[in-house]
Amino acid sequence: MKKINLLFIVLSLVAVVNAQNKPATPQLGKDSLKEVIKAMTLEDKIYMVMGLGEDTWKNPATGPKTVLLAGAAGRTWDIPRLGITPAILTDGPAGLRIEPKQEGFSHPFYCTAFPTATVLASTWNTPLVEEVGKAMGNEVLEYGSDVLLAPALNIQRNPLCGRNFEYYSEDPLIAGKMAAAMVVGLQSNGVGTSVKHFAANNIETKRTTINAIVSQRALREIYLRGFEIAVKEGNPWTVMSSYNRLNGFYTSQNPDLLTTILRKEWGFKGMVMSDWWGGDDAVAQMKAGNDLLEPGATQREVLREALKNKTLSEKTLDRNLMRILDFIQKTPHFKGYQPSYHPDLEAHAVIARKAAVEGMVLLKNENSTLPFKKVKKIALFGKTSYQFMTGGTGSGEVNYDHAAALDEAFGTAKFQLSKTLTDRYRQFIDSVRQHEKKENQKFAVDFAPELNLTKDFIQSQVKNSDIAVITIGRQAGEGWDRPESTFSLSEVEKNLIKNVCTSFHAAKKKVVVVLNIGGVIETADWRDWPDAVLLAWQPGQQGAHAVVDLLKGTENPSGKLAVSFPMKYAEVPSAATFPGEPKDNPVNAFYTEGIYVGYRYYETFKVPTAYPFGYGLSYTSFKYSDLKLSNTLFDNEISVSVKITNIGKTAGKEVVQLYREAPKQAIDKPVKELKAFAKTQLLKPNESEVITFKLDARSLASFWSGVSAWIADEGKYKIHVGASSEDIRATGDFSLPKKIMVEKTHDVLYPNLLLHEISPEK
Repeated sequence: MKKINLLFIVLSLVAVVNAQNKPATPQLGKDSLKEVIKAMTLEDKIYMVMGLGEDTWKNPATGPKTVLLAGAAGRTWDIPRLGITPAILTDGPAGLRIEPKQEGFSHPFYCTAFPTATVLASTWNTPLVEEVGKAMGNEVLEYGSDVLLAPALNIQRNPLCGRNFEYYSEDPLIAGKMAAAMVVGLQSNGVGTSVKHFAANNIETKRTTINAIVSQRALREIYLRGFEIAVKEGNPWTVMSSYNRLNGFYTSQNPDLLTTILRKEWGFKGMVMSDWWGGDDAVAQMKAGNDLLEPGATQREVLREALKNKTLSEKTLDRNLMRILDFIQKTPHFKGYQPSYHPDLEAHAVIARKAAVEGMVLLKNENSTLPFKKVKKIALFGKTSYQFMTGGTGSGEVNYDHAAALDEAFGTAKFQLSKTLTDRYRQFIDSVRQHEKKENQKFAVDFAPELNLTKDFIQSQVKNSDIAVITIGRQAGEGWDRPESTFSLSEVEKNLIKNVCTSFHAAKKKVVVVLNIGGVIETADWRDWPDAVLLAWQPGQQGAHAVVDLLKGTENPSGKLAVSFPMKYAEVPSAATFPGEPKDNPVNAFYTEGIYVGYRYYETFKVPTAYPFGYGLSYTSFKYSDLKLSNTLFDNEISVSVKITNIGKTAGKEVVQLYREAPKQAIDKPVKELKAFAKTQLLKPNESEVITFKLDARSLASFWSGVSAWIADEGKYKIHVGASSEDIRATGDFSLPKKIMVEKTHDVLYPNLLLHEISPEK
């Protein structure tokens, strides 16, 4: 018996020693990424490079639950034995997009609908955009998400693009600076961002197959430049490749774009994910450096077969997994953060209202119609006055608690509205909604034709009103482009403005038009009728209150256009080629305008606009003086300073814009290009502020595709500082003694079809 016990003890000791000597399973965060990847099976690796597909949104019939946050767009796979946690990916260029009703919680998960990107760009205020990002990121964190799939910074190439409301500007400098500020603000919460849609995703029609044919120069100067700024200055955790083809190849399958430019040239260290169901070749995506496939699941067998037949190397998966795991260990989920599920929505509403105020643009204010003077009773016209648009449709939607329309906002501010007029519009809106399915009611009024009012009914509103306010709306969204007909006002809309103006002006009463629109529209054939025009864009759930703040003078308009308003659609440089060829079922989109997008085209080709880039009025006036350059010869850097003085009677902010005019030698160049901007502090009457800009060599350079380099020509450079691209208030110049090659790049992304670009010399 003693021998048996002794043998048992010896065997137990051996087992303990063997257990102690047996290597422990590597754990993410404790062991190196290489060790964690080495411990993965091939199946682990296949599952880790893609999402869960439909299991992201619907729990499987058997097994553990996979839905971690209802309404999330995607998630990553988890491997508990290796300490790999899932990461939740949520939509939200204008705010976190999740379902208000979450399993296991009695209170709703409402989110703040912030002003859309176009509004934020119109603030020209990067610190404010960063503040919006901080608030938005707090909701991401406290509702249990890890990444907000934002910001979106594609160029507003054509006013009909359905997704323009999600994008910042026609200018890459503004797009890049705004996106960088948003990234910094969001990520200050310890959550991630996904800069999207990389790249040249400027068309929603046939967006998953369309081939954007763009010259190397236009890509570098216009369509990639904003992303470069956002990546280098914002350091986003992830980048999202776009749906479209670019010069023949899907962006998610193009190593020249995702590896050569993004990683080698720009130094991006983060993870690249696909847009949802983007691309058509999972193997090519893996090789190109598109690390994560979303929503995933459907490509597993393709990767298994490719690994089996050696058309895909396991080393490629390992490389991509290094970036995926590096991303995962940054996330709140991995770090064990416990969300409160109660973000401070009231504080965020204050920030949203502030951003909406600064992003609205006063287009017209004849005879100081605004702010209101002795106005108590308002005749409020237009269906959109009673159904104000917070944002666009698609992944940019936000599920918020409540958004006031203008009628409610005016009531809150103690203005009186015409009851007969209000009742007429509310009956119309109820009728529109009743004829729509429940799931379509949210946007039914947005897309309904304007209510046609008789002249007699309009006339009946004059006597008991001090002023008339008309709201014109335009909705747009993901997956479709606006019909050309929506660029102009309908006959009913124009007649509404004309008849209201006729009746109210006859009684010596003023008319104000508010534009609640997601993208640029035609204004030239009706703007002369009203006394004032306020461009509100789609300003989030606090937008109606912001409009009232500006109309009554509690706030002073300080927004400026980050996109030009053409006289008519035919004069848009891409009008003839948008959305592509053939027009009814486009396959290829030829970017024949090249670098001449927006104001670069209108000014260089001398095409008048209704409202130029950078334009916006204020209730006060500003004087520009004392322009100073640090040197007359450029040597690595030059400083430009200008003094801005409020010479009016109201406190206000001014957006100061610096444009560079370069000498033209070997290649065409725009008349001028925006190279720096800043917004003053709130200046009291007679108060001044000195704004200083710094220009580096890259600010002087143009991209020469023949030598694949950024080159600054020798000669005289002119500086134009002003209140818009056309309203230049101060000028100066300096010289570059000799031509310099600022940066050499790789010769990649050449058009796959012949492209005939316009030129001012032709």
